[in-house]
Amino acid sequence: MNQPNRRRRITVAVTSRATYSRIRTALRAIDAHSDLELQLVLAASVLLDRFGNASSLIEADGFKPIARVFNSLEGATPTLMAKTMGLGVMELASVFENHPSDIVVSVADRYETLSTAVAAAYMNIPLAHIQGGEVTGSIDEKVRHAKTKLADYHLVSTDKAAQRVIKLGENPDNVIKTGCPSIDLAAEVSNENCRPFDPYVHYGGVGPTPSLDDGYLVVLQHPVTTEHAQAEVQATCLLDVIRQAGRPTLWFWPNIDAGSDGTSRAIRRHREFHPKTPIHFFKNMEGKDFLRTLRRADCLVGNSSVGIRECSFLGVPVVNIGSRQAGRERGPNVRDVPEWDPQAIQQALAEQCQSSHYRPSTLYGDGRAGPRIAEALLEMPLQCEKRLTY
Repeated sequence: MNQPNRRRRITVAVTSRATYSRIRTALRAIDAHSDLELQLVLAASVLLDRFGNASSLIEADGFKPIARVFNSLEGATPTLMAKTMGLGVMELASVFENHPSDIVVSVADRYETLSTAVAAAYMNIPLAHIQGGEVTGSIDEKVRHAKTKLADYHLVSTDKAAQRVIKLGENPDNVIKTGCPSIDLAAEVSNENCRPFDPYVHYGGVGPTPSLDDGYLVVLQHPVTTEHAQAEVQATCLLDVIRQAGRPTLWFWPNIDAGSDGTSRAIRRHREFHPKTPIHFFKNMEGKDFLRTLRRADCLVGNSSVGIRECSFLGVPVVNIGSRQAGRERGPNVRDVPEWDPQAIQQALAEQCQSSHYRPSTLYGDGRAGPRIAEALLEMPLQCEKRLTY
């Protein structure tokens, strides 16, 4: 429990726009808790304008970071991903030394977040990991389970995830099912009266501005690190499918993973040769506005976990392409296309656009994960040693 007359200090490093959406409501609950003190660190691509400079949105939400760590090396190659992670360990170790913590929180499975876990573990700071025990493709699978073994506490999203963490030899007493904080935001949006807004006015972007009144698609396509050499071909394939569909489309910029330069080249080339295709491109969007945009969409297309998590709760039809989300638990709203086959993607898209929205699923949470995480961080004993339980 807390020492007398001092709040428990919780340090959270946010490294990307995806990380922020995964932890935002927990940050809010920690910050509002009378017995907890939030120490927020902003690092990696969350600070880069190329990816929408999400740090400005985070500060607009009222969060004040104690430090900024500029460790992202741009170039979108596996080598630079590894070097970015290494720089993160060095820089975060200094942050943790200068701002002592009772618990460090590491979020999900992006490669930059491994820096948080390694630095905290070697500095004997109790580590809590959010969203462990899940299964996907790409490097995320290795990072996620590595962080599980480095962590002292596990705040998981689903029953199956909890079972997997325990099978990895973790103490069942330290595995807590909280749900996913990103579902909290989806729940807030789903309870709103539908409030359309003009994304072109609010967020700029580039490309044609087709009317969205009669429906539209949202595309979120990231490179797959284990297939980074194919990123440009894969993005070109999807761009051609969307162009042939002829539907108004809002396309969001890829993340910083190896291969993102290939995805970006495909987008720029498509804009040059097909300038009248009704696709508008955005760098970033405030979290709730992005979910409001998704909620009204006919379908989400791509390979983002947003389609598996938030769209499941919102009931939005999804066409999930390729291997990036392979193995992740999903609701009935997802139609998988395992291979980059244009005809298969076209068929799945046509079928999903003909269907109405699906019944909401609570697979990843019921909308109250943030407060549960804050309470768990307050109650867990402060320990940083552990043993395999089998």
